[in-house]
Amino acid sequence: MLESCFIKDGKYEAGCDEAGRGCLAGPVVAAAVILPEDFYHPLLNDSKQLTARQRKVLRPIIEKEALAYGVSKVFPSMIDKINILNASFRAMHLSVDKLTVNPHRLLIDGNRFKPYKKYEHHCIIKGDGKYASIAAASILAKEYRDDYMLKISRKFPHYGWQNNKGYPTEEHRCAIKDHGPCEYHRRSFRLYPQGKQGTLFTEY
Repeated sequence: MLESCFIKDGKYEAGCDEAGRGCLAGPVVAAAVILPEDFYHPLLNDSKQLTARQRKVLRPIIEKEALAYGVSKVFPSMIDKINILNASFRAMHLSVDKLTVNPHRLLIDGNRFKPYKKYEHHCIIKGDGKYASIAAASILAKEYRDDYMLKISRKFPHYGWQNNKGYPTEEHRCAIKDHGPCEYHRRSFRLYPQGKQGTLFTEY
């Protein structure tokens, strides 16, 4: 069962997570979520452990029950300019700015974060599987990003984004080789198939 609080002192905690860091195309999307201390849902978990159907069930519940949430995107042009790690931090900062309730601390999924304003923050490895607010943030970030990739896939169907969501699958890399990259690709990433006998290398 996920923990509701990092420190049980009645202060507001915003869970923060991102989606799309390892993709070749599309934005990196981050979410920040403040949940009530008594929030519980049996399906709530790290978004990677859930099916697409389960995430779609949870999204409106999180949006309705959260005390506040914010979701933000950082697009490929900025990713290429400041690198994907800094873009992920930027997306989280922007999401925190969208919160209508001011958190006392930020719970960050992972082991690194760029301090923001005067917020106390705690980095928690695999936090999306430990704390409810981070799990909720992971679900919103994933859902919003998937929706965006489905939208732009209609303009560029040959990349298979409706299936791969911009991740470095063989299908995606081969489509880039055949059609070239488009405006939504991250030019600072290794986009093309490389290696012997079709071996593909991923750069995150």
